[in-house]
Amino acid sequence: MTTIGLIRHGITEWNDLGKAQGTSNIPLNKLGRKQANNVGDRLLDEGNWDVIISSDLSRAIETAQIIGSKLNLSISHYDKRIREIDCGEIEGTTEETRQERWGSNWREIDLGMENFEEVGKRGMGFLEEMVYTYNGKRILLVSHGALIGLTLQQLLPTMFPSTYIDNCSLTILQNTDGKWDCILYNCTKHLI
Repeated sequence: MTTIGLIRHGITEWNDLGKAQGTSNIPLNKLGRKQANNVGDRLLDEGNWDVIISSDLSRAIETAQIIGSKLNLSISHYDKRIREIDCGEIEGTTEETRQERWGSNWREIDLGMENFEEVGKRGMGFLEEMVYTYNGKRILLVSHGALIGLTLQQLLPTMFPSTYIDNCSLTILQNTDGKWDCILYNCTKHLI
């Protein structure tokens, strides 16, 4: 059995402002660093982890570094395949700005955003590679809300017809003989 812990990065200034971050490199804010410390403490109390891997975007890297320091784990590698969805022209904008620029039906306009299904497939392929590479291990992946959510929707569509992933939440997947199961979803008890 291979266990994968999916962690969304800690909160950033753009999260607080409601801006689409996409592939922009936005650092954690003070609360985001506290969240990362909290999830690191929780993981330390809940058993050993073998590997930690991060998206190559700064907010995920900083979160992974904080967690890794708690667990005495160096980041195995940074991987662009688990970075956030490319938001195209909406990157850096709020919902209000999007409606002002493109109208209330802005989601129906091609604004260069990465396709949701492709994001989910990208995440699913990465998970399958991790199971092959680290078979039988306990792996932490620090990534992003849309990537994690869309991957879960592809991986376990009956369980996850829709998703919402909180900053620094923990979701745990298990793969046993090629069969996936989610044993914990979007848990934030460590942030209270």
